[in-house]
Amino acid sequence: MKIFNKFRFSLSLILVILINFSCSEDFLDNVPTDAISAEDALSSPENMMLVLNGLHRQMYSQAQLPGSSSSRSGESHFIPSLDAMGGNIIHSSPGNGWMTSDLQWLTHTNPTYTTVYNFWYQRYHFIASSNSIINTVLGGDFTEGPELNNILGQAYAYRAWSYLRLVTTYAKGYIIGNPSTDPGVPLVFATASPYDSAPRATVEEVYNQMEQDINEAIGYLENASSPANKSHISLNAAYGIKARIALSKGDWQTVVEAAALAREGFPLLNKSQWLSGFNTYDLSEVIWGGRVIDSETNYYQSYFYYISPTFNGSQNRSNPKIISSELYNMIPETDYRSEAWLPLAPNTNPSASNGKGGSYESDPNYDSEDEFWDAWSAIINKYGMTTGHNTHPYMTVKFLQKNPGTIDPDDVIYMRSSEMYLMEIEALAMMNQISEAQELLQEFGESRDSAFEASQFATQDELMEQVKFQRRVELWGEGFSFHDHIRWDDPLDQSNSGAAKVLYQDGFFQERPSQNDDWIWKIPQAEIDANPYISISDQN
Repeated sequence: MKIFNKFRFSLSLILVILINFSCSEDFLDNVPTDAISAEDALSSPENMMLVLNGLHRQMYSQAQLPGSSSSRSGESHFIPSLDAMGGNIIHSSPGNGWMTSDLQWLTHTNPTYTTVYNFWYQRYHFIASSNSIINTVLGGDFTEGPELNNILGQAYAYRAWSYLRLVTTYAKGYIIGNPSTDPGVPLVFATASPYDSAPRATVEEVYNQMEQDINEAIGYLENASSPANKSHISLNAAYGIKARIALSKGDWQTVVEAAALAREGFPLLNKSQWLSGFNTYDLSEVIWGGRVIDSETNYYQSYFYYISPTFNGSQNRSNPKIISSELYNMIPETDYRSEAWLPLAPNTNPSASNGKGGSYESDPNYDSEDEFWDAWSAIINKYGMTTGHNTHPYMTVKFLQKNPGTIDPDDVIYMRSSEMYLMEIEALAMMNQISEAQELLQEFGESRDSAFEASQFATQDELMEQVKFQRRVELWGEGFSFHDHIRWDDPLDQSNSGAAKVLYQDGFFQERPSQNDDWIWKIPQAEIDANPYISISDQN
């Protein structure tokens, strides 16, 4: 894409990816990072793997791409942001202001805002990097083998994942729209001058490309070397991406097949594992995640900064994140996941948005000052928070640091086998395969609730209501609720959640996505200004 003013988009990103990957010490000893040429970076499978390693880091890192802002970086920001916008993560107070405009539905509806800019820009960075690898290998003379298959497989998978993130965010939902005519996002493939971009392809065309890419990825990864670690896209992760693509378009049979393959070898967590804090990708369920390296952590822009009650940052000390009280009160006592939130935590923050914080006199759960502060002290001591941390009813303790009360980094989880179970159950229910859905739901449900009985959900509607409940509880804080609303065409209504309308404003209620285009993110104004194929008339 052509470069206008300070903005570099789409294909021009190939000019910057070459200084944004993680290089080996030997390579850096001989070639300065800022002097690496395209020829060097793509000259061998080893160097192409370095480019991929840069993408693995960019998934969670605050490393700023040229022309972007580090204030909204990678999945570390967008996972909790999408769950705040989707109503699952509830903020108990304005805190230090971070992400408040997200949950108020002010950022994604403003084409000049950093949020829409960075989400678009970073995903096209992934696409440009993937294109550079794919085009170089397919147009070159490289020796085929497991290592090269691994590289190509991951590049195709990243491209499919990036387009999925873009088209489900900047276009109308496939199931609720008219994909053959609805405008999607530009499809870009070339990596050579003149760096032209493209107009918006239709949603259907983008899906066709994603499906082609993920099938290519799977084909290569089936004959590839083993992934180095869970930060890399494995064959299982590629099947998981394929299942997500199919779920978002209602291709239920593909969901069932791909999700089952994705979760093979990744057994469901037991109680102690589930309640251990979700701070490591070594958990048995984790298919894909980011191993956050100490020397390259995000600190105050990290995933745990936004979501963990133990992280020693102003976002969490003053603003513990809470679950919807209505949702929590639906969790059976026999379900151990109820222990991941604290419904009776005292409301110690005088700036709490519900107006009931700061003392036992305004907190309906306590009758004396001693009881109020004893309860706070017990929580602080049990979970390792600092004395500067506030507590709040229904606060989360699902995400806990390995080293609580610090700013130490922890891993970011992108994909778990429980998500695959729930996708598979949803697809079976939508195909009206009731007994098969019940059987799989029983396997999943009894792993969480000792008294679970799937037979009580005997119709498609009952199964779907249970799937919705299970996704909201199981995947709380993992970034799915915004796009779940779109797929299900459900409105956003925080009336009985515990969210404060004075804080949430427009994010307190939104009509269902099929009737409300505010669920579609605005295309960055910078893209419209820079892309000769997109004009203001193409804006969402």
